[in-house]
Amino acid sequence: MSDADAVLTGLDPEQREVATALAGPVCVLAGAGTGKTRAITHRIAYGVHSGIYVPQHVLAVTFTARSAGEMRTRLRALGVGAVQARTFHSAALRQLSFFWPQVVGGAPPAICEHKAGLVADAAARLRLTVDRAAVRDVAAEIEWAKVTLLTPETYAEAAGRAGRGEPGGFDVPTISRLLAVYEDVKTDRNVIDFEDVLLLTVGILEEYPHVAAAVRSQYRHFVVDEFQDVSALQHRLLDLWLGDRDAVCVVGDPSQTIYSFTGASPDHLLDFPRRRPGARVVRLVRDYRSTPQIVHLANSLLRRADGAFGNRTAGASGTRLELVAQRPTGPVPTLTAFDDDVAEAAGVAVRVRGLIASGVRASEIAVLYRTNAQAGQFEQALADENVPYLVRGGDRFFSRKEVRDAVLLLRGAARGSAGGAGVQPLGEETRAVLAAAGWSPSPPPNAGAVRDRWESLQALASLADHLAKTDPRATLTHLVAELDERAAAQHAPTVEGVTLASLHAAKGLEWDAVLLPGLSEGLMPISLATGRDAVEEERRLLYVGITRAREHLHLSWSRSRTPGGRASRGPSRFLDGLLGDGASSGTGRPGTTRNRTPGPAGTGDAGRRRPSLPSRCRTCGAILTTAVERKVGRCSSCPPTYDEEVLARLRDWRAEVAAEAKVPPFVVLTDATLVAVAEARPRDEAALTRIPGMGRVKTDRFGSDVLDILTGTP
Repeated sequence: MSDADAVLTGLDPEQREVATALAGPVCVLAGAGTGKTRAITHRIAYGVHSGIYVPQHVLAVTFTARSAGEMRTRLRALGVGAVQARTFHSAALRQLSFFWPQVVGGAPPAICEHKAGLVADAAARLRLTVDRAAVRDVAAEIEWAKVTLLTPETYAEAAGRAGRGEPGGFDVPTISRLLAVYEDVKTDRNVIDFEDVLLLTVGILEEYPHVAAAVRSQYRHFVVDEFQDVSALQHRLLDLWLGDRDAVCVVGDPSQTIYSFTGASPDHLLDFPRRRPGARVVRLVRDYRSTPQIVHLANSLLRRADGAFGNRTAGASGTRLELVAQRPTGPVPTLTAFDDDVAEAAGVAVRVRGLIASGVRASEIAVLYRTNAQAGQFEQALADENVPYLVRGGDRFFSRKEVRDAVLLLRGAARGSAGGAGVQPLGEETRAVLAAAGWSPSPPPNAGAVRDRWESLQALASLADHLAKTDPRATLTHLVAELDERAAAQHAPTVEGVTLASLHAAKGLEWDAVLLPGLSEGLMPISLATGRDAVEEERRLLYVGITRAREHLHLSWSRSRTPGGRASRGPSRFLDGLLGDGASSGTGRPGTTRNRTPGPAGTGDAGRRRPSLPSRCRTCGAILTTAVERKVGRCSSCPPTYDEEVLARLRDWRAEVAAEAKVPPFVVLTDATLVAVAEARPRDEAALTRIPGMGRVKTDRFGSDVLDILTGTP
């Protein structure tokens, strides 16, 4: 078998179609968990190994340094490490640094990493009073204007059309003046910002034909990942790189468009086949990440998408990407209502501790929330439960001061040992060095920055353990070399802690277990989301959160912000009819019993319409086509995994309880829970509590009756 043929081994038919489509424009519509990175990296490798691509002439573009690093790692593993994989900014900066001295002269201006000082200076020149929040909002508006290719003169009309409001409390004419003065401040300081890197590269390519020709001669084949997040400015740069050629493959999922507020637009992906006639469109829908239960939930959420954008997410072929689960069946997602935010954070921490006790690694668990302001309560709750965690969304791992200092210490220690094997095992030797940087054998009890620093150093120690395990002869010199290679690829070592992250920061990541708290109306969708399009983007944000989970998914919301506060909150509108009999439900504070009966889908609101039933077989994951199949949650070809007589007795009992309480039967226990009970046949209340949909509250209320039915007691 040739190297080229070997590259195709293990790809599914659609991934293979992507990998072998080497010529002409290609548009890959790839749903969450469908292996898009695998498909496009194998496409590049197949092109190189078959002799059609020259590695140095291929440019793979993605949106984050982490994604670019992962792509480089995969390309190296496929034997095509010479291929360039960069972010838009990285590729543009490299070209700008090379061509600026030739066409402008001297070195390009320095890049100002943070706009705050520039914005504050511009506001001061206009005699405007600004606080930190206003500076942040104005800086974000400046970024939006620049990536949308607006000038101070064209901003007002475009901002009004886009409904941008009043960033920082300033009206449109004032923002227009700030845009102009902001540019003056940069000129006076001889600095540029990150958006200028793209703008200046575009300007040079447009103004100097020989520069454009040189770039097009260097890069002849392009792959662009996450194309739904491309801004007008990035799209313009890509067009200039391509010239009149069609050697481009774009990959994306319009249903994961969550950065419209930054200027990203899915229109470039959705309109790709129209703009480039003859483009081949390939759809990846086989989900290899999540269980059928999670995939069903994600699909159901998107089916309820409203408005023009909801219809447009269908993409080029006219039908929305409907994921098809490839994994075996797994646990049913849960939805829990809590009295208040404090109780919810405590409940999340208890759930996390339970997952870890069941064998799920802490690093394979994530708590994802809508806003960064929610992080503090979960940090404290996890710290109270002595659960290690890290907060994602700050500095890159290798940019953190404690990591830089630790690497310097390790480098010095490696030189001191002259590369020879140490007296101590590598892990112990590394920890002895890290102790000088602040590492201690036990994590600090408090949350916040101190805990974050310890987790970073602990990740280095764990990496040393892993290196010693794979190569017993490894030394500090080998560890430093490994760290240098990982830093170059932005491949951070795994921090053995639960990840806390915003839903936006979780994009592109995945975990075995995901907890999605804060699903109250006003937080999801957030109260700032006004208008149909903004609300639908919030729906897609929740979709991203759901599809991060491989096996365990736990959703929750709280009725009040503070303990004892008025229960004025309701569950998110996105949960209406979503979970139905396909999820278990709970209510109340962990460890306490609530008298209030949860409504449909465990929302805590009795009287809502009955939710939809699952559409996939619990056993084989096949689509259920008849009402009877949907009722029992099993296709006709799969034999029941429970005693049908027991299930019938449970349903009769449920009907009596529901009639007495004057509530629908599913409010007592859902069909899914009854089937789970009939399948598991628990012998005591402890085992019954672990059944999805039972929990402590339902077990306290109904446990003795259910156990009597299971044991045949009259």
